[in-house]
Formats: sequence, structure tokens, C-alpha cells
Amino acid sequence: MAKNALGREIPDFIEGYGKTKLFQGAFALKPEEGYRAGGKIRCVDSTCTDKRVRDIKAAITASGLKSGMTVSFHHHLRNGDFVVNMVIDACAEMGIKNLTLFPTALFGVHKKLIEHIKSGVISRIMGSVNGPIGQLVSEGGMDVPVVLRSHGGRPRAVVSGDVHIDVAFIAAPTADQYGNICGTQGKSACGSLGYAFTDAQYADCVVAVTDNIQPYPAAPVSISQLSVDIVVEVPSIGDPAGIVSGTTQVTRDPLRLLIAKYASELIEASPYFKEGISFQTGAGGIPLAVTAFMREAMIKKGIKGSFGLGGITGYFVELLKEGLVERLMDVQSFDLEAVRSIGENPRHIEISADWYANPWNSGAAVNMLDVVILGATEVDTNFNANVNTEADGALLHGIGGHQDTAAGAKLTIIAQPLLRGRIPCVTDSVYSVTTPGEVIDAIVTEYGITINPRRKDLLDACSAVKGFPLVPMEELVSRAHKMSGPTDPVETEDRIIGVVEWRDGTVIDVVHKLKK
Repeated sequence: MAKNALGREIPDFIEGYGKTKLFQGAFALKPEEGYRAGGKIRCVDSTCTDKRVRDIKAAITASGLKSGMTVSFHHHLRNGDFVVNMVIDACAEMGIKNLTLFPTALFGVHKKLIEHIKSGVISRIMGSVNGPIGQLVSEGGMDVPVVLRSHGGRPRAVVSGDVHIDVAFIAAPTADQYGNICGTQGKSACGSLGYAFTDAQYADCVVAVTDNIQPYPAAPVSISQLSVDIVVEVPSIGDPAGIVSGTTQVTRDPLRLLIAKYASELIEASPYFKEGISFQTGAGGIPLAVTAFMREAMIKKGIKGSFGLGGITGYFVELLKEGLVERLMDVQSFDLEAVRSIGENPRHIEISADWYANPWNSGAAVNMLDVVILGATEVDTNFNANVNTEADGALLHGIGGHQDTAAGAKLTIIAQPLLRGRIPCVTDSVYSVTTPGEVIDAIVTEYGITINPRRKDLLDACSAVKGFPLVPMEELVSRAHKMSGPTDPVETEDRIIGVVEWRDGTVIDVVHKLKK
């Protein structure tokens, strides 16, 4: 065992994960010269003008997928996705086992995978495990740890060669017979296909799974025929209504609206609230309310933003239409209004996860962010944030772009209630660290704004505003403890069931199996 830069004890070797690299700091590790893995060289005979096969099983056979390989999927259809279950069901029927699943995220709709985990079809998961599968993992339902990476850490892992994809299955709302695909057209349109770009470039074989074949050349093109080996048409790739997944509504709760108001006031008081401001606010109720307050403030002060980034919602689309932002950079369309916009407005730009957040490329978009609003299940006195586990230690959430935007933005704000139920969201030490306090600048609760002492410039700017609701961290934690009363410690076993990587591939923390 050794301690990483945050003092978290990390084993030198984790069974089912391998040798660990210790987290050294948010910006400490640099890539080695010539680290890029490179994509597969493809060659198609000039007589091949149609890449279609008859069904999913034929596509699996043609891809060369065998037991023990790694398969990848993207989650732009979120809780409406049908493709992951469809492919893994077919693999099970074909006797393929011991697969490593490398999704960008799994949702409740993928609960059926549990039977394939138990039967040995899936032996490992590298990716977010929201909901039922996360609960299974927390209780020791997999033999090897789940590996959790951020949206930027995932393409970094592929491009650097840490992860090798044998076959990528891309849910394609539209495709032609030669493999040109896009996400903005068709009955299952999901908008941006940003998470699938790296997989299409680096996988040994790429299978486009579509329910909307169009004459060649299908247009517009997100991922071109140059990266696609096989096309298969199925009755439906998913339900676009599942894109929304209950996360894209502005909160109406007065307490949460107050939190959003405080967060907006912090942004206005900061040096970054000026012409050309860039920001990412996400799709939760509080962040969307912050977007609404920001809109009012921008109109009042005559300020226009340069771009909005990340998962894009209809609220950001309205800012674009009103001229309050010049561009939207969309890695994931969070609702159907965003899906429509990216298909119609040339200033609404589709970007890859690599472009969005990979720390080891020539410049990720997150580095250009002025402000980001994030949430967390808990934060501690050192401003470390946990987004992966609940207070009971259950591994139920993915990292998303949390680490990436926190590291890239000039002002990173965690906006959340002080308590959820009777569980403190601000505590002495988080159960598991996802994002280090080194890159978090402020915590906003209904009791006011707590600023990281590292940011003396921000403290000075806010202190200059009369009546600004600053709250010291000590007071915030004390209030949380008094309100919640004693809480039971999480009881765990020694066995590690989850490895949390920092975006550079070092291990920032581990998650242990829960005691029953």
C-alpha cells in the first residue's frame, strides 16, 4: 500500500485492475513522447460498395468478436438505448463469454446485463455503472473492479493505448449502406454522437447499428465511411424519449432556487462575468436554474457569451437563439430541443469527447471555460468532491465531465444542498474522492457561499460586494453536523470493487465492497 497525493491509501497492485499509478496532483502527470496508440489501418476492395449484413449476429460474426475481447458502446440514447442489450443478448446466444464492456455509461435500461454478468458473458466493466448494475458491483457482484473514468479520461485511455477496443458498436440514428452515420436525423435521433468518435477512430472493427438506412451518401455526416466496417439495420436502436431521463428540468424547489441564485451572484461577482464569458452548467435542476439566472443577469448588464459547452439542453439553445451566446459546443444533446437545434443551426457544433475533455491532446475545449457549475454527492473540508458513491458507499454514479471541467474552468462551483434527507453533503472527509479540492473553487449551499482559501483573488472580489453571503467552511460543516445528528459509518470489506481514475490515468481513490 502507498498513499497518493491526497493521502488516500492505494494498493501497488489491484487484482483485476493491475499495477496502479498513484495520483500525483491534478496537473502533475505528463504524457510520454509519442504516446499515441494510433487507429487501425483499414482497406476495402473497390468492389465493396455495401457494408450491410443481415442482422446483429451476422455483424458480430463479421467483426471477428470472440470470447475475451473488449466491446464499446456510447450512451447518447441514455435510458432509451436498446443497442447494448441487443448486442450482449446476441453474444450470449452465440456462446461468447468473458467480454470486457467499455461503455461511456450504463443506465437503468441496461439492468438486463446483470444476468449476463452472472452467467460470465461479461467479466469486466470499464465505464459508468449508474443504478442497478452499480448496486450489484457494490455488493461484490463482479469478480474484478469496475474502472471509472471521466469523459476526458476515457478517450485519453484509448488514444494512449491504456485500453484497446476490439469491436465498437455505434448506435446510429441514420446511416447509409457504406457507413456514413449521423445522430441528428431519423426516428431515433439523439443529436451529437461525440462520445463515439474516438471509438470509431481507434477500434479494430466498427459496427454501425441503425434503424434508418438512407441512400448514399447520407448527410449530414458525423462519423464517415472511412471509420465504419459493418452496417446492420435493426427495427429500433432505442427510444429518443429516454434521452431526457428525468434530469433536464429547472428545479422549482425554493431551497434549490436559492442555491442557484447564490451561484449566479458568485459568477456575477467574479472577474469572469464579462463580455465573451464561456460556461457549462449541465442538466440538473440547480444548474439549469443557474442558467436561467445567468440569462437575466446577462440581459440586464448587456453581456454576451462566447460559447456554451458540454451536454447541451434546450435552455442553452434558447440562449443561442437570443444571441446571448455565439456558439454551442455539444458533446451530448441532453433533450429533444437540443437534438433539433444541432441538426438545424450551424452555430450549434458537434464535438468529440476527445475535443471536449481529453487532457492529453493539443488542447481540450474545457481549458477555454470560464465557469462551470457542478454537483456532488458530498464534499469535504479540503474541497474534495465525491460524485461516484452515495453516503452509504454504494457505487451508483459515473464521473462524467466532472473532473475535466473542474480542472479546465477558471471558476469551478459545486452547487448543492447542505443536506439530502438527513445526510450531510458537506463533511470532514468524503467517502471516496472523485475530484480533488485543488481544482474546486467554491461550494454553494442554501446557507451561502464557501470559497476555497487557495482562491484569495475570488475571496477579495466577493468581499468587495456589500452583503455578499460568504460562509466559512468550518461554519458550514458544523451546521451540517448539528442538523444531521450522528451518522452511521459505512461498513466495508477489504475487497476493492471500483477503481476511480483521475483523468490522466492515475488512481485517485478506490471503492470497497459493502458489508451486507
